[in-house]
Amino acid sequence: MINFEEELKKFKPSLEVEEAEEAIYNKNLDDMTDVLQEMLKEARRVQR
Repeated sequence: MINFEEELKKFKPSLEVEEAEEAIYNKNLDDMTDVLQEMLKEARRVQR
């Protein structure tokens, strides 16, 4: 039978997951508020 406690002690996350996580968190992504603000700025420039 599998001893889950022992298996959890041996667990090590893969480096690929850690590298991907770091890349995702360090990326500066625009949210919808940023996108809408840029659209409003552009619309105001076009109206002038």
